[in-house]
Amino acid sequence: MTSRYWRGPVSDHFDGTRFHGPGPRAPDKTLADLRRWRRTQAPARWPRRVAIVRDVPPPRVEGDAIRVSLIGHATVLLQTAGLNILFDPVFSDRASPVAFAGPRRVTEPGVALADLPPLDAICVSHNHYDHMDVASLARLARTRPCPLFTTLGNIAPLPRAVRAATREMDWGESAALAPGVTLRCQGAYHWSSRGWFDRRRALWGSFVVTTPTRKIWFAADTAFEDGALFDDLRARHGGFDLALIPIGAYAPRWFMKDQHVDPFEAVRIFQMVGARQAVAIHWGVFQLTDEPRDEPPRLLAQALAEAGVAAERFPAPEPGTALVY
Repeated sequence: MTSRYWRGPVSDHFDGTRFHGPGPRAPDKTLADLRRWRRTQAPARWPRRVAIVRDVPPPRVEGDAIRVSLIGHATVLLQTAGLNILFDPVFSDRASPVAFAGPRRVTEPGVALADLPPLDAICVSHNHYDHMDVASLARLARTRPCPLFTTLGNIAPLPRAVRAATREMDWGESAALAPGVTLRCQGAYHWSSRGWFDRRRALWGSFVVTTPTRKIWFAADTAFEDGALFDDLRARHGGFDLALIPIGAYAPRWFMKDQHVDPFEAVRIFQMVGARQAVAIHWGVFQLTDEPRDEPPRLLAQALAEAGVAAERFPAPEPGTALVY
């Protein structure tokens, strides 16, 4: 099912039909580009299955501590200030509109859906199938009901039980999650579609969680482009205690650079947004592009060394890893 076309007012990133920006936008890739990629590039062979040790999160994490459970790809459980916030939940076996084809996960979810604690919010950054999984959202609505926050135009693919608890957000909009805790939708260099005819007719974005003592940025999917967005994030928020930054699905660069960063750009983003700590996401679960599975963390380590940044400030853990800051 394609998403409902957004009918909101024209803005600096919506022309009345499609969303765009921030910053200069590269031309959309065409079917001819896709054929060229598939004809001229050979994807690396990934393992069919990678064993992990699954995490079982505690019910709550109170106070200043930040606990991050890496569930896989961009699915992350954030626990801080007594709240449990789940980002881009994908628990299905495939990131695809159908259950019998499409990218298949090579690790099981790092936290079983049944082991999730009660949730206070779910955040969905955009409508690509590796970030918005309707089957997972429907299961969560039954077993872990809570408000869902997503970007403009993404409500139509959702089951009726999920829509009732969903709030669509534009860039710059905020929502109070609890006294002193705010969720803010911010921009990203990316795009959207659920089908062939709805490209950029729904919005995409990132999220900032602000508590009385901490600031966390979930970058979701982004390219680098001119980088102005990242300078702006630092100016607006004064840096972050933790940033969740993508490092995978970047090859070949001629095709992917306008939608996904590579590890070297991820390190630049980490520095530009003024993050004290980062964790790598968006790698090693679904083979979406051509790079080997183990290449993103290797290149991340190289990029950090070249930038003079300690490796422990920006790890790339396997799903099932829990980190506390």
